[in-house]
Amino acid sequence: MLEIYQHKKVFITGNTGFKGSWLSAFFHKLNVGVEGYALAPETEPNHFSLLDIDYKTTIANILDKEMLTSAISKAQPDIIFHLAAQALVRPSYIDPVNTYQTNVIGTLNVLEAARKCKTVKAIVLITTDKVYENKEWEKPYSETDELGGYDMYSSSKACCEILIRSYRNSFFNIDDYKVKHDVLIASARAGNVIGGGDWSADRLIPDIAAATAIHKKVQIRNPKSVRPWQHVLDCLYGYILLGARLLNEEKQFAEAWNFSPYSSEVKNVEEITIIAKQSWENIDIEFGKPPDNFHEAGLLILDNSKAISKLQWKPVWDTKEAVKKTIEWYKAYCQDNSILTGDNIADYLKSIKQ
Repeated sequence: MLEIYQHKKVFITGNTGFKGSWLSAFFHKLNVGVEGYALAPETEPNHFSLLDIDYKTTIANILDKEMLTSAISKAQPDIIFHLAAQALVRPSYIDPVNTYQTNVIGTLNVLEAARKCKTVKAIVLITTDKVYENKEWEKPYSETDELGGYDMYSSSKACCEILIRSYRNSFFNIDDYKVKHDVLIASARAGNVIGGGDWSADRLIPDIAAATAIHKKVQIRNPKSVRPWQHVLDCLYGYILLGARLLNEEKQFAEAWNFSPYSSEVKNVEEITIIAKQSWENIDIEFGKPPDNFHEAGLLILDNSKAISKLQWKPVWDTKEAVKKTIEWYKAYCQDNSILTGDNIADYLKSIKQ
């Protein structure tokens, strides 16, 4: 299915970020050319700068509508993957306006720019697992469950889902496909993605890696919080498969999709830290409550059955393997400046074949 990308032009927003840089590296491994649009990397070091991949990136804000429209028009892409976002919960409390502008208006700008570019045939817009109205129950959330969001980040992404659905109804209606337009759009929901090269604040494994690298004890908040932890390559493979279906003009895939581990793989924060220590003996952890009153969900599980049955996607690496690969990436970088991204992608592609 992935061969459809050969001779296609791929445009990625947010390619300097964690997931965006991994997606670019994934396509590079598939010998597919990409072009990017994003802000300059926010951390030093950062995964984007460490990768030895030569491709064009426009360094600009997703809120600069004219610049974005011009970049997409010049790139003439067949497909757009929209990942640019303010993607952290706690900063969304500190700056809710920027969070909403970046996530909602940024998505609006991408959709508008795509409407003006005649080469665009497919758009995959990335939101989050946190778009659901979280009732703190053990039942996994399916794509038809109620949208919501307690915090500003989650609610902004739920708004994005409503916006995407509105554009699908108003401008890219499936019933009018190949009659009034030639574009299929889909949204992808995944969360608590892990993998090497993420140095964002307030994320579990990056916090562990950063502290361990300088031989410090790491403070971990909310050890009993449960999340669907998955390796970044698992969800990115889902995005790529979804994009391939859209490029193949299969309009039934122009919907919302969950990408998550199996429910049996869900683990809490404390369990993840135990697995992490098995791969890097220097990790030293202390549990405690966060130093503020910001609300974070305690239990969140997604139903991945739709992607498994209809998209022929499934998790390749279980949670233990995902954590192991991630910790090994940071350990190799911290100890001898090795970048294992290419090796991880090669291993992942082998696992898919097996």
